[in-house]
Amino acid sequence: MTPEQIALVRDSFKQVLPIKEQAAELFYNRLFEIAPETKSLFKGDIRGQGAKLMAALATVVNALDRLDTVLEPVKAMARRHVHYGVTEAQYATVGEALLWTLEKGLGDAFTPAVKDAWATAYGALSGVMIAAAREEPVAA
Repeated sequence: MTPEQIALVRDSFKQVLPIKEQAAELFYNRLFEIAPETKSLFKGDIRGQGAKLMAALATVVNALDRLDTVLEPVKAMARRHVHYGVTEAQYATVGEALLWTLEKGLGDAFTPAVKDAWATAYGALSGVMIAAAREEPVAA
């Protein structure tokens, strides 16, 4: 990611933080709309899951210029996701739901440059997660 892309992601995420609960709700509603099969992956309180999502996003957004500091926790999360039943293809669906959520939440501030920056960030992160997931043995 370029420094400009990092700045765009960080600045736009600051706009999401005041509406993080609503953004999480938008995200999960959209995810379940476009990929209904993912709903069964979530056993607990979806609001609690939304809080975890926003915390994870904040951690990654804050570390975009030093991703090496968060790679091990991100890989560990991906390995856990394998055991929850998350498939490789679902990473693209999550990315689609994330970009849609940002578009709805940010409105006119979700410019093509902001969209591109978020897509680049998510692509890098999901690539690391997919690679880690591929290394995790699936329990029979």
